[in-house]
Amino acid sequence: MARQTGSPTTIEGTIERVVFRNDENGWTVLRLSSRDDPLLQTVVGSFQRLDEGESVRFSGDWKIDPKHGRQFRAQTCLSLAPATLVGIEKFLGSGLVPGIGPVMARRLVERFGLDTLEIIEKRPRKLSEVEGIGPKRGAAISSAMVEKRDVRDVMVFLESAQVSPVFAHRIYKRYGKKAIRIVSENPYRLAMDVNGIGFLSADKIAAHLGVPKESPYRAEAGLIHALEDLASEGNVFARQGDLVPRAQDLLDLEIDQLEGALSRLALMGGVMMEGTGLDAAVYLPRLHRAEREAAIDLTRILSGSVRNLPLDAAGAVERAQVLSKIELAPEQRQAFEVLQRAKVMVLTGGPGTGKTTLLRGLTACLADLGLTLALAAPTGRAARRMAEATGRDARTIHRLLEFTPKSMSFARNAQNPLNEDVVIVDEVSMMDVELFAALVASLKSSVRLILVGDPDQLPSVGPGTVLSDLLALDSALGGRLAVVSLTEIFRQARSSLIVTGAHDVLAGREPRVGERGSSADLFMVERDEPEACLDVIKELVSSRIPDKFGFDPVEDIQVLTPMHKGLLGTTNLNRELAQLLNPRPAQSAGGESRYLLGDKVMQVRNNYDLEVFNGDIGHVTAVGEGGQWLEIRYMDRTVRYPSSELDQTTLAYACSIHKSQGSEYPAVVVPIHTQHYVMLQRNLLYTALTRGKQLVVLVGTRRALRIAVRNDSTAARESLLSARVRGGV
Repeated sequence: MARQTGSPTTIEGTIERVVFRNDENGWTVLRLSSRDDPLLQTVVGSFQRLDEGESVRFSGDWKIDPKHGRQFRAQTCLSLAPATLVGIEKFLGSGLVPGIGPVMARRLVERFGLDTLEIIEKRPRKLSEVEGIGPKRGAAISSAMVEKRDVRDVMVFLESAQVSPVFAHRIYKRYGKKAIRIVSENPYRLAMDVNGIGFLSADKIAAHLGVPKESPYRAEAGLIHALEDLASEGNVFARQGDLVPRAQDLLDLEIDQLEGALSRLALMGGVMMEGTGLDAAVYLPRLHRAEREAAIDLTRILSGSVRNLPLDAAGAVERAQVLSKIELAPEQRQAFEVLQRAKVMVLTGGPGTGKTTLLRGLTACLADLGLTLALAAPTGRAARRMAEATGRDARTIHRLLEFTPKSMSFARNAQNPLNEDVVIVDEVSMMDVELFAALVASLKSSVRLILVGDPDQLPSVGPGTVLSDLLALDSALGGRLAVVSLTEIFRQARSSLIVTGAHDVLAGREPRVGERGSSADLFMVERDEPEACLDVIKELVSSRIPDKFGFDPVEDIQVLTPMHKGLLGTTNLNRELAQLLNPRPAQSAGGESRYLLGDKVMQVRNNYDLEVFNGDIGHVTAVGEGGQWLEIRYMDRTVRYPSSELDQTTLAYACSIHKSQGSEYPAVVVPIHTQHYVMLQRNLLYTALTRGKQLVVLVGTRRALRIAVRNDSTAARESLLSARVRGGV
């Protein structure tokens, strides 16, 4: 039966066949029969487990799928108890209840009639009146029916709280039959316990359940949410004077209510606090632990004994010069002298300063001395670049430390440290405090640690200021930690406008760009209107750059933009470029997948189970029927994603400059327009320029370029790592 109840549409019937089910996310394709329609109807959606023979009510909308035809896309699902003898017999005979098949179902219905289901659930001892059912089998049948009823009750309860079927499935999977009690008592637990449900979603659920806005649970959860927000902006902790007003804006509660909630959280260990009053440092427990342990382990390494290197600095310089076929600058030579005495060396430098050349020479000389080396970087792309530069194996830090997704922990740690004599890590500006803590925890006290990075790039996506904190320790530790800064641009690099332009930006000068038709590697196409900029970007990517330079539009050219929103943000640019480079069919809006074969996509958060990480770029190589899964080919592996995990990916024809950290591309196109005013900053422009290996094209206005060059103000991040090391933790 189908009926229109305003909007959405509601249909009822009996499940004839379950065509497909994904147990991870509840995505189901089934065939439904009803008394009023002789044809079976196709229903798709994410539901609790449904079985053949069940009576159900769905609400949703009819859609025309370009491949599979007419389907009912259900938003909610309610299991109904069958109301007829035929329905009850079919329901029980479907195999839904263990211990009951078609023959036993007929016997039960013949004996108990319309009371069959109630007797199974509430009076299981009477089942022994039916041939073939003893007390033990009767109890098992009853238990299975009660469990099915529990699922139905939980789903009905969650539907009444306006919880979507996908989240309802996750909630039941997490809490089981306790879900009603737990969610009723404190719906804000969902934000901590259930993947994909944040504070705002939990707050909506709480409102539907009638939880008052003054609830202490709400105040505590809102404070945690505000603290998580500040951490997402890069802060390891928040000052109480900053945290409480932010939570007040979110929750519309009085200051004293929030201060009371903060005190309760501190007593319960929900937050960690150091100091008192408005200046008190408030930490999420995981970040407090990471910062303290990072400081403790770094201090241990700096204080540890190490055998002197039998290193002839002059001979090492000569060896490095032979390898690189250039004469090292005085700054580079200094690194070999520092290496003899420092436990931890921090090597910094921008483009064209010979950082890569020096790293190749250092690794060769250390290997010549018979020392064992481990090379690593935060991302797969950065590790590959490091391996290419040095000619030696390099891994992601997660792989170096043998991350185990099941336990969400590293196999390499204080109890099972790395054995290498020297550990070298590149792109340290990308390391957040938690990853740095895991790294130094895995190192023996006798290790030599070389950290390489560019302090002028954007800071890490995660919380912390690791590279800046290390640089701040240079003069405080008496040579145990030493910094070598490369500033001189090599003659060979001076011919690159990308290199000189990046250094101009750091110095607050507008970069010089090439004339049209020249052999330069940095250009600017000036357009005033955002619509005109968009047209130019599409033309550059699809034809002008490929025709002149031979770059592949998808593989070699990357559009980098400061923001996600707006005509020149990632969302719209990806929509436009996807249609241009991998055209969508006209009916794709109701299609089976958000991606097409060949689409360029990016992972936007770490997935340790699938071993793909934030910023990894790949291409769609296969799409499952009905969009239940798809496969993405990354540089070294193919990963199959269930549809439930596609929210951690996005189209990558264009990506944010922040997401490009640690990567290099043959050609880069960068919109720079006053539409992005709030994001126009010097370090952002510098990072964008240094992502291009052979070509960078800016598209926009000189005014926006000048704003970015002049804006050297960056949001300060809260971190106490260097203070802890200086103060003995």
